[in-house]
Amino acid sequence: MADRDPHDLLIVGGGINGCAIAREAALNGWSVLLVERDDLAQHTSSASTKLIHGGLRYLEYYDFRLVAHALRERERLVRAAPHLIRPMRFVLPHTHAVRPWWLVRAGLLLYDRLGGRSTLARSRGLGPVDAAYRAPLKDGRRGFVYSDAYVDDARLTLLNAVDAAANGAEVATRTAVESARREGGLWAARLSDGRDVRAKALVNAAGPWVAELLGRLGVNAGASVRLVKGSHIVVPQLYEGDHAYILQQPDRRIVFALPYEGGTEIGTTDVPVDRPEDAVIDAGEIAYLCEAANRHFTRQVGPADVTSTWSGVRPLYDDGASEAREVTRDYVLELDLTGPALLSVFGGKITTARHLAEEAVGKLAPALGRKIGRVTRDRVFPGGDIGEFDRYLGEVRTRWPFLGQVRSERMTRAYGSMLGDLLAGVEDEADMGEAFGAGLTEVEARWMRTREWARSVEDALERRSKLGLHLTPAERGRFAEWWDATPLPG
Repeated sequence: MADRDPHDLLIVGGGINGCAIAREAALNGWSVLLVERDDLAQHTSSASTKLIHGGLRYLEYYDFRLVAHALRERERLVRAAPHLIRPMRFVLPHTHAVRPWWLVRAGLLLYDRLGGRSTLARSRGLGPVDAAYRAPLKDGRRGFVYSDAYVDDARLTLLNAVDAAANGAEVATRTAVESARREGGLWAARLSDGRDVRAKALVNAAGPWVAELLGRLGVNAGASVRLVKGSHIVVPQLYEGDHAYILQQPDRRIVFALPYEGGTEIGTTDVPVDRPEDAVIDAGEIAYLCEAANRHFTRQVGPADVTSTWSGVRPLYDDGASEAREVTRDYVLELDLTGPALLSVFGGKITTARHLAEEAVGKLAPALGRKIGRVTRDRVFPGGDIGEFDRYLGEVRTRWPFLGQVRSERMTRAYGSMLGDLLAGVEDEADMGEAFGAGLTEVEARWMRTREWARSVEDALERRSKLGLHLTPAERGRFAEWWDATPLPG
């Protein structure tokens, strides 16, 4: 079957950049088709450190433009998704320091100011009131405290897609581009679902596969991509509290430690790789991250303590830096106008995806003869119209007291104001349907399937939620039986 009318955009790639571009374009009234051969955020966009941040360490490489953009975007995102993104305090111990105290303090003062006015608390030195911050450390006598934010990266990617679809975009997961060519002033593509589609412009947001797609299209890119693997481990809780640590290392890298699903996340690494498929942690990375934490924390960990891991391959723009840790995290958008427009995305980071999308649509607009507006700068994400989070959480607990303390906070974080739709008609626990464990019930699982493009058990338990970390093997098996027996939405 063939689409009669061409789309304005065919976007290849359902990571954060592709979904953000789909949202930006759809809100500008463009017709958009986004295709992703796997699940949304299945690869790099669900394998980050889970931070919305300006990138304090990028100041060391004089990347002031990137840091300023990222800090402005951090402020927008905290306001746009208060359910999903929450401010977090970061403790930077001045031990094992390879940078002088005055230089770190100067960097933090600059970090406070580069992004303009912010609702997040400014940096300061560790003081007498910071016993809770110092307690887990071997040496907490000197250091600093500053602010950034935490995010569920996979769900932020999802919310971009949800908003795009709500404004007319078609999002097709498990759908690959089998071929695409310029034909008659349009892009003509054959999809793996059997459709032949046409589009006025094609966006290559394939992440680590950006160069591979260009090769299949027969296009020579001016920019190139550098593949760098970043891995994380989770260990039993190293400290109490909802703050994070940023730990200096002898090799001049920094490693984060932050609360994660009842444990402590430690990451990341920077390992050059040859293929996107190399996103698998190795023993050397596990040992490196354990040693990085052990230099600073009283509680010591080893490879045997690791409860879970994840790795992603970052498709960084190749700026010629000699070491992987020095490669810029900024993005480059390459526009090819030798025929119907082709925009390729190199690099980028979750924090700046909205800004990237706005710039991408701006680059494409003249080629499509379209006008655009600044449609996402002050727009909340789906579920984000809740005001102050703690107040809204109190309302949720009053309205649905049977959810309990833990489940009510988890679901409010995940769905925000959409929780009212998810729980429409639910008056008690019995109305939630079958309980699979860890607070997951049938009503939530159906929402994931019908509203969030979840097509597999892994989609539901690893990206729409992190409940797979908390289910027993028997509970997971029962959930898989239910999932397989329940028809997918048409």
